[in-house]
Amino acid sequence: MTGTTLSSADLNPRQRKILFRAWHRGLREMDLIMGQFTDSFLGTMSDSDLDLFEQLIEQSDRDLLHWILDAEDIPSEFDTALLKAIRDHHNHSAPINI
Repeated sequence: MTGTTLSSADLNPRQRKILFRAWHRGLREMDLIMGQFTDSFLGTMSDSDLDLFEQLIEQSDRDLLHWILDAEDIPSEFDTALLKAIRDHHNHSAPINI
């Protein structure tokens, strides 16, 4: 099941793969966090943002969730404006919005 609101019809193959991977993480909470962010910003992401996002979505759900919730220190290679944007997009002071 996917919750995406973004149509893949106008996306290139790389963007389609990223959209699918963001919504099919394994942990439903991470599907929602990464998927909703991808729906909102995939069309405006630069190639370097896409490179970093691909690296982020290859990380474990546990690590990503802890970084987003500020439960663990973020490794320097992932402490970027993109991860900050993901954190800002998800208001983690409230439940994850479905």
